[in-house]
Amino acid sequence: MKEECNDKNCPIHGQISVRGKVVEGKIIRMKAQKTAVIEIKTTKFIRKYERYLTEKSRLAVHCPDCMEISVGDWVLCGETRKLSKTKAFVVLKKLDVAGRSKVEVDIEDKGKVKSKKKEPGEEK
Repeated sequence: MKEECNDKNCPIHGQISVRGKVVEGKIIRMKAQKTAVIEIKTTKFIRKYERYLTEKSRLAVHCPDCMEISVGDWVLCGETRKLSKTKAFVVLKKLDVAGRSKVEVDIEDKGKVKSKKKEPGEEK
């Protein structure tokens, strides 16, 4: 990570506040300037059929200049105010592949936020 950036929408060096959801996903596209598209996979249990349904969705996120990320990286993103027509999330940090199942992030306003992925064998 760079020491300094002039991006006012950077969660570390800028003035933007992070509140709401905290999600993790894989970067699949970085074609627009300061924008990345991430893919989020979730599993949902269907009680009637006793099976799991895997869903995926894509989000456009703001990627500050100080974050050194590329396509294929796992990132942690936090919800902010609307930055553009499609962007309402900003990249908080880059995750390593091994440590992405349990993530702890310290956000000044909210304290500790924990995000846990459910394993396919877990029900409740």
